Amino acid sequence: MEGSVNKQSSKGKKEDLYHVIHKVPYGDSPYVKAKHAQLVEKDPEAAIVLFWKAINAGDKVDSALKDMAVVMKQLDRTEEAIEAIKSFRGLCSKHSQESLDNVLLDLYKGNLGWAYMQKSNYMMAEVVLKKAQMIDTDANKACNLGLCLMRQHRYEEAYFILEQVLQCKVPGSDEMKSRNRAEELVAELNANLPQPEFLDALGLDDDLVKGIDDLLNAWGTNRARRLPIFEEISSFRDQLAC
Repeated sequence: MEGSVNKQSSKGKKEDLYHVIHKVPYGDSPYVKAKHAQLVEKDPEAAIVLFWKAINAGDKVDSALKDMAVVMKQLDRTEEAIEAIKSFRGLCSKHSQESLDNVLLDLYKGNLGWAYMQKSNYMMAEVVLKKAQMIDTDANKACNLGLCLMRQHRYEEAYFILEQVLQCKVPGSDEMKSRNRAEELVAELNANLPQPEFLDALGLDDDLVKGIDDLLNAWGTNRARRLPIFEEISSFRDQLAC
């Protein structure tokens, strides 16, 4: 009898640890299944279907609607997320309305930032994307911001932001789609960086050397690691100074 109790106790502790690690709620309801698909199985499409079922079943509608919108945004289905919140927020409690407004604001800003990017208005895109990140940081917006900075030739700033995704320091970084996109952007960044041989062919004057120096030092203070190309340019700059 005692052994049976101990086994049940051990099983209960393991289940508790599982839920703590994966941040999955207890139970077998549609909402719990949706969170399991989202956080454990890493299957966003299945999670969206299950979140819809949870909303239709009246199961944790407030959380299901917000979580579904977040997953849709990660899949670049922002317009669907916006329509879902506008259509079903009436089913949610009064105390959840403010948080839903914040989710909507984040979705609109994400869309607006990308719209500015499409029009090559990178300065406005940067402002919008940074504000959106302040409201709700995620890997997708980080990648968009990194791309925005790359288009402005602010390569080291872009690299620092993209590296946060690759090091899983940003929510959503564990999603394969976000990681793949960050890796692709870093590869593009490396391909577009100026090479020391090219700079040599230009015949650098003192002002340009100083400009390179400013570029190298502006973001170097708080960086744990630099791109190899920046180290090469730094070495090349020192040779020019001699």
